Amino acid sequence: MSAAEAQEVKNLLLESDQQFRTLAEQHHQLDDRLHQLIDKHYLSDTEQIEEVTLKKKKLALKDQMESIVRAYARQHESRTSS
Repeated sequence: MSAAEAQEVKNLLLESDQQFRTLAEQHHQLDDRLHQLIDKHYLSDTEQIEEVTLKKKKLALKDQMESIVRAYARQHESRTSS
């Protein structure tokens, strides 16, 4: 699947799949908080831990979203090739 096709599937899922939309919203919220931390000149020990934790959570959400995209693409591909 090309990058353009993947983006098209993501846009479709954002409109039609509540689970995907929820994951995307959570990913965006974590990204916003991460940017707040990155903009600081100095992070406390707690904030450094939070930064690492946020990055891990964002990656896990992205993995879940990509899994949904791949499943949708496989299902859609199998329908069109039948």
